[in-house]
Amino acid sequence: MEQTSQTVTIRPAIPVVRIFDLEKARDYYLDYLGFSLDWEYQHEEDLPIYMQISRSGCILHLSEHHGDATPGSTCFVPIDNAMALHAELGEKRYRNIKPALDAMPWGLQITVTDPFGNRLRFCEQRSRGS
Repeated sequence: MEQTSQTVTIRPAIPVVRIFDLEKARDYYLDYLGFSLDWEYQHEEDLPIYMQISRSGCILHLSEHHGDATPGSTCFVPIDNAMALHAELGEKRYRNIKPALDAMPWGLQITVTDPFGNRLRFCEQRSRGS
């Protein structure tokens, strides 16, 4: 039997983030964080929404579906130029959020919490292997 070499390519994961209010999610992720809506799906009116948003190379799925994700989770998002993102978010003055720019052993980090208790940690890592 002849064996063939097949390469498995693993691409970056796409986190699924639980949301509870579509308008609050759009206000936070699209308006405040600057993501774009790629697509959304709703089987029928008054059923939960599932959507994909993106910014640069980061893709997130937002879901109103019970059981799709655990509220209060954290996503680690590698970025370039944490200082620029920190300044951008500071200029927007989103209600009840004033994220800090923290110098961590692994890099500069900005942690923001969405209206549903989920955290995004944007980090400019000191080295790609960190």
